[in-house]
Amino acid sequence: MTKLVIQGKNVEITDAIRSYVQEKIERAVSHFAQITSEVDVNLSVARNPRISASQSAEVTVYANGTVIRAEESSENLYASIDRVADKLARKLRKYKERNGIHRVRHTPKTSVAVAQQPATDPLNTERQAELPAEVVRTKYFAMPPMTVQEALHQLELVDHDFYVFRNIENGEINVIYVRNHGGYGLIRPR
Repeated sequence: MTKLVIQGKNVEITDAIRSYVQEKIERAVSHFAQITSEVDVNLSVARNPRISASQSAEVTVYANGTVIRAEESSENLYASIDRVADKLARKLRKYKERNGIHRVRHTPKTSVAVAQQPATDPLNTERQAELPAEVVRTKYFAMPPMTVQEALHQLELVDHDFYVFRNIENGEINVIYVRNHGGYGLIRPR
């Protein structure tokens, strides 16, 4: 059984909600249990009366070193859970079809991949680092080298506006993002 973590923000996770989430999410993930290691579910209720779709369900699945994310909001928490489970099942099916369940890709650890990359430019020691007033979350993730097409596929799976990756062609850190007027953009260091 895959590890299932359920958290709530501005909502109490009752036994009924926990049971419903387990049933729906386990059903969505059950065909992919051999590739998933953990499923995080975040349920939240916005306290702003102007937001009609105020009850959200966000699910993050860790599968073979890949992060697959889905989020849905509606006026009803149970409806949001239903929608996010359906969306998650579609994304997992697409991931399985694209990557093939039989082909297990072993990616190097970040420390190994970084050690293999020689420093090409001297460090800019004159620039002053500016940190935001408050860091509210820090995330760490492996960054194995990949092509722009693989990064685009990962962007679709995480359901974000951008994806940071190490370009396999040159070893640089790049960002692929969804453009406001359609298409995708790629940010590369100079």
